[in-house]
Amino acid sequence: MRPSSLIALLGFILLIAATYCPMLRVFHIASWNVYKLNQPYGIVIMLVGVIGVLGTVLNQLKITRIAAWAALVLVVLLYIAAVLKVKTTFSFVPFKGLNGFLTRQITFQWGWFVLFAGAILSVLGAVFSKKTNYISPK
Repeated sequence: MRPSSLIALLGFILLIAATYCPMLRVFHIASWNVYKLNQPYGIVIMLVGVIGVLGTVLNQLKITRIAAWAALVLVVLLYIAAVLKVKTTFSFVPFKGLNGFLTRQITFQWGWFVLFAGAILSVLGAVFSKKTNYISPK
């Protein structure tokens, strides 16, 4: 394997592992991972990571690139959805001060760094990898 393929493989493995890392901490009591945030979306991210690993191992450059870009798009969309969910969770409370206090009790955790690092590493590895041309001996 080329170094760029190893970087892509590391990125996809990191992406799969990041789905189990804490993403949000709710009221300093519980930590939520991707599956607690949105289980079907977490399964889709996991499947994209597995497809990317298989594409990298089997040296299928197009599949690896598609999976890498899809992983980056899915991670960005998940982050946007999480921010919007946190901002609007307590919008039903009529008191602004209480609404702000409760919103501040939901904090983002270190799992987002791992998730973005996995997606970015997979994209970098997929973009810079080249298809190997095998020439048969004559």
